[in-house]
Amino acid sequence: MAGADRVMRSAIAGAMGAALLLALPGCHRKVEDKPPPRADDPVLAQQKSSILTAPIEGDAAIIRRAIETAVPRTLWSIDQPAARCIPPQRIKLFGKRIKVTPPIKCTITGIVTRGPIRLRGEGQDIVADMPIRAQITARDVGGRLKGETATGAAMAHARIRLDLTPGWALTGKIGLHYDWTTPPGIDFLGQRIGFADQADEKLQPIVRQLERDLPRELARVQLRPKVEQLWRQGFATLGLNARDPAVWMRVTPQKLLYGGYALRGDRLRLDLGLEAITESFVGPRPTDPQPIPLPPPSRTRANGRFTMAIPVTADYAQLEPVILRALTKRAAQPFTLPAIGPVTARFDTVEAYGTTDGRIAVGITLAVHPASGRIGDTHGRIWLVARPVNNPNSAEVRFTDLTVTGATDRVAGDMLVALGSSPGFSQLIATSLTQNFTRDLDNLQGKIRRAIAEKRLGDLLINSRIDRMETGQIHAYGAGLHLPVEAQGTARIRYQPARR
Repeated sequence: MAGADRVMRSAIAGAMGAALLLALPGCHRKVEDKPPPRADDPVLAQQKSSILTAPIEGDAAIIRRAIETAVPRTLWSIDQPAARCIPPQRIKLFGKRIKVTPPIKCTITGIVTRGPIRLRGEGQDIVADMPIRAQITARDVGGRLKGETATGAAMAHARIRLDLTPGWALTGKIGLHYDWTTPPGIDFLGQRIGFADQADEKLQPIVRQLERDLPRELARVQLRPKVEQLWRQGFATLGLNARDPAVWMRVTPQKLLYGGYALRGDRLRLDLGLEAITESFVGPRPTDPQPIPLPPPSRTRANGRFTMAIPVTADYAQLEPVILRALTKRAAQPFTLPAIGPVTARFDTVEAYGTTDGRIAVGITLAVHPASGRIGDTHGRIWLVARPVNNPNSAEVRFTDLTVTGATDRVAGDMLVALGSSPGFSQLIATSLTQNFTRDLDNLQGKIRRAIAEKRLGDLLINSRIDRMETGQIHAYGAGLHLPVEAQGTARIRYQPARR
């Protein structure tokens, strides 16, 4: 029994001695440093669907030439021998009508021509104004009509409604209307001899010919090659920022929209739109999109609105000195820890990376010295693991789900963990990230605004304007801390061949 007591007292004394040795400044308790696991997920490319207006303008002379080809200058000629020009003249005598003069037969000859064609627009109609002039001569057999000449004028209006075939050929329907402003005729024996009926009879075949020939002439307009060039050159990769960081946008067209046309002055504009997927990338230039065959026109009016993802991604290696500078600046003032009091800290290194579940891990190597002097300096590393969050449309970062662990060289090393868990410590790191993101976001937005204001793609000139920016939810990927930003605005593509 006495032997057992001796063994128990010896064990207690040994344990107390070991505890005292561990508490002495020169003695070390080494705790294994197990960093949080590293994530390796990449920042996902942001895909957005945009619709860019892409009007194609051309000289409206193509329409005028098509009408002029279909309608000859000389519309028709008139040659009517033995026509009855003037009926018998009768008078009343003793209540009876008595024939005084015989009917006058004559030969009518003449020519009807058209003048220069003028185009104008009325909504979706293209109106071709076509002046018509008739010059007609009447001669009778007996020589009483001494080569009397009649003139007349009409204004014909051809209303044309254009359309596109599925193969991007230009076609159209036409209706021709006219009225005589000065009906052709001559005055003889106190009456008017008109020839409008003869002219009308000749004009009807011209109307039918124009309705038949104009679509064929329009089909000769080589529209498809220009549209195909627009389509092919739309598959492109645009550089938005050259470096720090390099930012790219890849454009992959999906549809070509056709929303009608308009005639403005001497320019015919087809309202086309390009519906495309826009993807944003940070880092190396992505592979160019592969063009697909030109699809048929989609009957939708383009609104010119585009949406573009602006990837604001911070590499963790770029964030580490930012965090270290913020900690070093704060270390000029003591930290106050519960039950310990004021302590001074020295921060040596910072390591940051993405860990699991969209969180960031920040490892800090530091030394802490209590102002009381009861405990010596404590050296070690602590790990803060937290989820970065931000409010909508804000680059201000804060942390949630915070955990702090550490590995130190003393039993009193829990003081380092207490420092990492102290109020305001994690906010200090969050503030440093906020300042970095706000500065980077402002710089990148300015660069991108300038980059997309006018961008050339071969023979295409893109003019864009950013109207608003929306900031999404920050996320810690393995490849970097990412703040998604969406830019919305208007964009217009013009076909403007580059100078060779």
